[in-house]
Amino acid sequence: QKMPPSLPATINIREPRWDQSTFQGRAKHFFMVTDPRNLLLSAATLEEARRVVEDYRAGTVPPGLTEDQLWRAKYIYDSAFHPDTGEKMLLIGRMSAQVPMNMTITGCMLTFYRTTPAVLFWQWVNQSFNAVVNYTNRSGDAPITPSQLATAYVSATTGAVVTALGLKSLTKHLPAIIGRYVPFAAVAAANCINIPLMRQRELKLGIPVTDENGNRLGESTAAAQKAIFQVVVSRIGMAAPAMAIPPVIMNALEKRAFLKRYPYLNAPLQVSLVGLCLVFATPLCCALFPQKSSMLVSHLEPEVQARIREKDPQLETVYFNKGL
Repeated sequence: QKMPPSLPATINIREPRWDQSTFQGRAKHFFMVTDPRNLLLSAATLEEARRVVEDYRAGTVPPGLTEDQLWRAKYIYDSAFHPDTGEKMLLIGRMSAQVPMNMTITGCMLTFYRTTPAVLFWQWVNQSFNAVVNYTNRSGDAPITPSQLATAYVSATTGAVVTALGLKSLTKHLPAIIGRYVPFAAVAAANCINIPLMRQRELKLGIPVTDENGNRLGESTAAAQKAIFQVVVSRIGMAAPAMAIPPVIMNALEKRAFLKRYPYLNAPLQVSLVGLCLVFATPLCCALFPQKSSMLVSHLEPEVQARIREKDPQLETVYFNKGL
């Protein structure tokens, strides 16, 4: 029996498996990254994936390793270990926890939106979860200080709660269906506060911009603004289908005899509908913009432009990591 040919040690597993310049390639990549089944993997499986990836990067290819197994190991490794520090990430902060966690929290926000204490409680739970996710997926070379984390957390929670309660009082005299959209407006408002605050350091000091080969050209605050704007848009996009479609369906269902007879099915039904939306919305909205985003040199701040022109007068486009 012949041994399968050994894998070449030249596959670039630092990059995603699929072409990231196309929406389809990015979507395939994020379907792998956000796959909730990764949460069920044992510590031994994670360690094994880490060993395969680290050995392969060091140039040792285990005999009989196939390309599919290598990529699977890479995605398992990426799902649990921080890309910059290599430490194992908090379980609920991982991208693979996004769907189950958001599905539960969003489902509850949409179910229990009628009383003030419930609105307060679920908006608070949601922002606490967001803070954990943002902290877990922070960028390695710009660590967030505990005080910045606290400020962002308190501001986002306050923003969400104020928006939710303000809109709730406004919608009292409007049709019931409108009241169901209050949680979505609150989440959108909180995202607009939370993400820029979490990343305020980048807005002040800029984020690294590089040429297409990854050579660092300097830091730009204009690139940071664009990166943060794209992340806010994809986060709101992620929440939109899950918070916009189920209310319409639930509103119709609640008028039927079935839900009147079994009111306790309200929350599980809502959570399942939200889950169905999120399984698709989360990876597809992560894929809206390339992870390695680009910008024209002429759109950067004048002093950064000047520095880049000195180094490379021909350069027209710079690249930066937008974050998640």
